[in-house]
Amino acid sequence: MNTVVANPERPEVLAYVALGANLGAAQATVLAAMQSVAALPQTRFIASSSLYRTAPLDAAGPDFINAVVAVSTRLSAPELLLHLQRLEIGAGRERPYRNAPRTLDLDILLYGDASITSPTLQVPHPRMWQRAFVLVPLAEIAPAKVSSPQLQAVASQEIERLV
Repeated sequence: MNTVVANPERPEVLAYVALGANLGAAQATVLAAMQSVAALPQTRFIASSSLYRTAPLDAAGPDFINAVVAVSTRLSAPELLLHLQRLEIGAGRERPYRNAPRTLDLDILLYGDASITSPTLQVPHPRMWQRAFVLVPLAEIAPAKVSSPQLQAVASQEIERLV
């Protein structure tokens, strides 16, 4: 497995991470994942959204529990992604097919002002602007990152704030 060593000289970057789960104890899993993301090396917790319940989008299965967290990190975007993938694996994440139900899904939505396109990472997240379960919690903790027209574009998607 790859070793991740953060560069303490790298300036901190504000990153937003989406969390979701719809298998097992999804709400408890998302709450635990929030703490795990906040505890990543070279990373400081900034804010977390409420939890939201949504029906699966373009998929079948139980409803999802979703949230967004903001962290300030010295990890590079690829390093952050590797840590998030390790957390997913630790939660039992499997990827049998696209949009499969999942024990935990962690996605980097934004990484500072960076625009990243690589075989393993695309930032901003390519489908975030089409998803109420991302935009609503993101707007809750970072209202300047989501415009009214962007929220209006996903207003027909049902989303329920839990806590």
